[in-house]
Amino acid sequence: MALFGRKKDENMSEAGQQRAQLRQEIKYDKGEPITEVIYCYENQMDNHTFVWKYPGHHFNTKSKLIVRESQEAVFFLNGEALDSFGPGEHTLETQNIPLISSKIFGALTGGAAPFHADVYFINLTEQMAIKWGTDSKVEYMEPTYHFPVKIGACGEMSLKVSDARKLLINLVGTEVLLSRDKLVGYFKAILMTQVKSHIASVMVNDKINIFEIDSHLHQFSEALKALLKDDFDHYGLSLEQFLVTTVLKPDGDPNYDRFKNIFYRNYTDVAEAQLDQQVSMIKAQTEAQKKVLDAQTEAQRIILQSQAMATKRAQEGYTYHDERSFDVADKLAANDMFGNLGGMTMELGAMSGMGAVMGATVAGVASNVIQNVNAAQNIVGNAAAAANPGVQVPSEGVTAKDAAPAAEDENDTQPESGVKAGTPVQPEAHKEDSQPAKAAEAGEEDEFAAFEKKIKKLKIMHDHGAISDEQFEAKMQELMENL
Repeated sequence: MALFGRKKDENMSEAGQQRAQLRQEIKYDKGEPITEVIYCYENQMDNHTFVWKYPGHHFNTKSKLIVRESQEAVFFLNGEALDSFGPGEHTLETQNIPLISSKIFGALTGGAAPFHADVYFINLTEQMAIKWGTDSKVEYMEPTYHFPVKIGACGEMSLKVSDARKLLINLVGTEVLLSRDKLVGYFKAILMTQVKSHIASVMVNDKINIFEIDSHLHQFSEALKALLKDDFDHYGLSLEQFLVTTVLKPDGDPNYDRFKNIFYRNYTDVAEAQLDQQVSMIKAQTEAQKKVLDAQTEAQRIILQSQAMATKRAQEGYTYHDERSFDVADKLAANDMFGNLGGMTMELGAMSGMGAVMGATVAGVASNVIQNVNAAQNIVGNAAAAANPGVQVPSEGVTAKDAAPAAEDENDTQPESGVKAGTPVQPEAHKEDSQPAKAAEAGEEDEFAAFEKKIKKLKIMHDHGAISDEQFEAKMQELMENL
């Protein structure tokens, strides 16, 4: 029997050997029931779990497999990853588990054939906010202030399973559960090496100030993500994000605190200087704008005033040239009418050019006055000469006030009869002396006529506004005194 039995074993077909092996496995695990429904328990798969292993091992070809969204189920046989299933409900049949069927059943088909396997459920969601941090500080020479400094770093990352088979084979193995904490523990050495060496080399090569390192966190994060990506890909994981959130500085170290105070004091001084400069620029701009505004306001005021004056002239019926002529006439009236005839003539000429109507009128009146005054002086001079042959008569055009004796010798101003100059000569009883008396009498009449003409001319000038009331009264008083 023994020989027959051994011979029978040697001649056993491959299918028979598989059935024998299956019977041995079932006998070995005969205390474990055959699972009819395979699914992931709700309390076993959360956002802190990457992989969970189903506790059962015996299944048959009629069992149900339920895979939830964002999950994947992988069957293992003898440590080898075989068939995989995505989300949904699956009936385990030979056509659904071809790899397992080929390993166990061979050519057998049909029936509820049992088999032994391991089932792993993999979480495919992106797991965020996974903490990481350096276990020790890296020491380097600060490039700006040249003192040794020790720094560390910490942050967060997010991971996602990209290849379930690669993760199970290269990392999980026979583990029942793979959590995020255990996963970070696996990658701790890689993280520390890459993070420490990269931050130290960048700060030295780029000469980054230790007190300005926080402004380079984004630069560190992008560079470290690129460095670590291949390391995670090797284990079927995708590094979605890698963030350096904090660089741990050596607060409390005397050297660090001393240079920190120097840096912030310099920063404060520079900031204050910049602020003062900005304030000065704002003040200068404000003053310039104020000057421009004042100039615009003054220009607007002048324009409005000019418009108002133009409206006033239009309403009163005169022009700007007429107004200037009135001003010249007022100035002429303020001058001495009979003391400076040459100056008055120049004023009249200017007035004639500026105002045609008023200038021509006043200039004509003044010219007549001058002619009448000169004529009166000539009459007075002739009368005086006739009465006193020894007195020189002033030339025409000279005012009577400027007339003076022609000779300084007292004897020349006296007539031979001994009568003083200017004293009327009394007529004698002789008939021959009656002619000079008549001439003197005629001279007095002419002088009175000249005086009357002066009065009329003076009144005309007063009526035309060429002289004021005070000037008119003063000239009248002067004429009366000289009469």
